[in-house]
Amino acid sequence: MFEELKVYGSEDFLHELEDKKPLFLCVLATTATSQIPGITGAGAAPDLTEYTPAADVELIVHEAPLCLPEIPKTVVEGGSTPTPAVITKACIELADIPFLVADAGARIKPNLPYILINEKPGDDIRTGKAVDNPRKIFENGKILGEMLSGMAEHLIIGESTPAGTTTALGVLTALGYDANFKVSASLPENPHNLKRDVVKEGLKNAGIKWGEKVKDPFKAVEAVGDPMIPAIAGICMGTDIPITLAGGTQMTAICAFIKAIEEDFDFSRTPIATTIFVAEDETSDINQIARQIGDITIYAVDPGFERATHKGLHGYLTGSVKEGVGAGGMLLEALLKGVSMDTIRDRIDELCHKLF
Repeated sequence: MFEELKVYGSEDFLHELEDKKPLFLCVLATTATSQIPGITGAGAAPDLTEYTPAADVELIVHEAPLCLPEIPKTVVEGGSTPTPAVITKACIELADIPFLVADAGARIKPNLPYILINEKPGDDIRTGKAVDNPRKIFENGKILGEMLSGMAEHLIIGESTPAGTTTALGVLTALGYDANFKVSASLPENPHNLKRDVVKEGLKNAGIKWGEKVKDPFKAVEAVGDPMIPAIAGICMGTDIPITLAGGTQMTAICAFIKAIEEDFDFSRTPIATTIFVAEDETSDINQIARQIGDITIYAVDPGFERATHKGLHGYLTGSVKEGVGAGGMLLEALLKGVSMDTIRDRIDELCHKLF
């Protein structure tokens, strides 16, 4: 359909979205897992990761973070890479897409109006007691999904959850899927061994054997997940409109959670939209994870950052950041609304030169 788009699965969903009224929802959450050194690049330092979700949406709304003195970025040798929030902001502006924020458990609350699903952040998954009352979070998500069904015809759901690929690995592993060395990372060098060891410790402390399949998805999240997973799963199962899960391998954990609740859930109207940086990442395999769960289509958008003038965006080409804050899904929606990728990239460039 678009030269910038790769489709792993069916294109049918895209035709269903023609002339549909969209709404973008960004779900925020944090866990103490992000404080583990080296596990995530979603912040300039481990102690700043808990500010990242709030700062991301503040950037979109206020064009500057209000909870931090500087904009979130991933710092690696040779420079820093801007948050994907700038990608999402450009798409929201150019395609005129309505935008809401939901708090599923962020320690730092954003300085803007938001919907409260769950107030308490997640704990370090190594404790084996990661999330309090995930069933309540899920039920609140379902209520929100029902409410949003009357406000839009197509719901795009993104997230900002530092260390979310580690908690995704935890939930996928607990639910019996082979996700080891397959989840993505915001760093060029994916810390797979660290993630695996963290998940192993969490499962052990939760009384779950490595390789044992947990039948109850709420127990899996409670032990080694994050609050964002049951929140978005609840939204998906509470709505009757098409949904795009805008994100990377974290979204496969949501799909696995949903399938554990409803074996015959129809994923044809709930595909994943991500960036080419996740889909073609040699250190992970989103497609292989998705295939284990079900018939889940993945759309991967290439923003062509090799042509970007802001050098920080070139970090995406070498494995930094890759995805987040709904970037891939918002790129896809902007394309569907008739905005050219050149126009989108020019606006992202402009924002980066202005803000970074």
